[in-house]
Amino acid sequence: MSQFMFENDLGKVLKLDMPITNAPMPRWQRKASSSSGSGSTSANTSLTPMKAGNKSLSTSKTPGKTPGKNTKAQNTPSKAGGDRYIPIRNKQQLEVASFLISKENAPCHITPTEKDHQKAWSMNLNGYDINEAKIVHLVGKPLNAPEVLYSQKTTPVSTKKTTRYMSSVPDKILDAPEIRNDFYLNLIDWSSQNHVAVALHNNVYLWNAATGDIVLLMQVESEEHISSVSWIKEGNFLAVGASDAKVQLWDVESQKRLRNMASHTSRVASLSWNNHVLSSGARSGHIHHHDVRVAEHHIATLSGHSQEVCGLKWSPDGKYLASGANDNLVYVWPNVQESRDSTPVHCFTQHQGAVKALAWCPWQTNVLASGGGTSDRHIRIWNVSSGSCLSSLDTESQVCSLVFAPNYKELVSGHGYAQNQLVLWKYPSMVKVAELRGHQGRVLNLALSPDGSTVVSAAADETLRFWKCCAVDPAKKERTATKSTSIIHQGIR
Repeated sequence: MSQFMFENDLGKVLKLDMPITNAPMPRWQRKASSSSGSGSTSANTSLTPMKAGNKSLSTSKTPGKTPGKNTKAQNTPSKAGGDRYIPIRNKQQLEVASFLISKENAPCHITPTEKDHQKAWSMNLNGYDINEAKIVHLVGKPLNAPEVLYSQKTTPVSTKKTTRYMSSVPDKILDAPEIRNDFYLNLIDWSSQNHVAVALHNNVYLWNAATGDIVLLMQVESEEHISSVSWIKEGNFLAVGASDAKVQLWDVESQKRLRNMASHTSRVASLSWNNHVLSSGARSGHIHHHDVRVAEHHIATLSGHSQEVCGLKWSPDGKYLASGANDNLVYVWPNVQESRDSTPVHCFTQHQGAVKALAWCPWQTNVLASGGGTSDRHIRIWNVSSGSCLSSLDTESQVCSLVFAPNYKELVSGHGYAQNQLVLWKYPSMVKVAELRGHQGRVLNLALSPDGSTVVSAAADETLRFWKCCAVDPAKKERTATKSTSIIHQGIR
């Protein structure tokens, strides 16, 4: 019998939608009672806030509207308890509440093991630990919050997208008859004064990229051939290497030969300038330094390669000279011009084929890129400061030439069999950006225009193709280039 009485009392406590008989008097009734004590209305009169008589008896100055808002005043509910709202009530909640009330009065003699079992039972049955539950708690999931809490208009900088148009066909094609299909030779170069030097068998031609004019600069005897050409940084002197083991120096403005330097014993396949010092690589494997300002021009010899030196590049800061040869080796030499002998800083042996393609990164002067021949087909990026290989990429094709394009920080590679294509790689991720196809023979050499917008490729199909693949957006501010006077103009004799 006592159990039923307990449940009856518990039901009355939890049944909150009925009028509360023993609860304190509501606020509006207390106000009415206090005002009736000072007026003529009797204190035991039942008042409701909705009647007009109640308004005349109340002296409260509580505003009918919330200050600062234009909404209408909300009337007090006509029934006591009408403003109470219980969103959810289920049978399980009542049972848990009954258990919790009875547990408060019961003695607590629970072992840790029993407590763990009770917790596991409660988690399986109710979904929560009953020992930590409240007598009345909110159940159900809250409303999902919106995915975007705040919205903000995008700024012009964030909405601006970089657009780049790249044509898949060359901008210009020039014939190059009798160009030698020899992997080891370096037959084109582009000067800072916008002249392209091209070696066609035993002749050297100059093509003015601004006007389109073509000039025959020089030629050697018919049984010999031109094996390399290289412009000085200022663009007014051209070095020419030939199969007769001699290196000639030409003034292109006056079209006169200034020097004919003989120091090698075999053809000179590679040339590179470092201020007034011209470095030349020969089939013998030797590298010679020539100071073109003095009569005794041969100032140093670098001995390391055992076969023909077909790749030779000075770093942009002039600290290192990189050399590649048919012995599959890449040497990095220090800038020691006064000594006859020099020890290389690094010797890279990872390539499995001849290394002709060499390029220094213009914006990271300690980074060198090298490409291997048919037996290797890899492009490797080196850090010459630490001597480590930063990345290695299998191009699946002979790598004949490399050049960095600073406008978009890319590396351009020229390839041989089977596609004879140019490939643009994003540096340093080495992700392929684009392929440029059109040559019917392997690409022998690449050169970059002074503004960095165009790459010229010389191929075995006897054509020169100009690819405008790195042109800067015209909306951007044009870079200003300052002309510098030659440092050797007055010293050559």
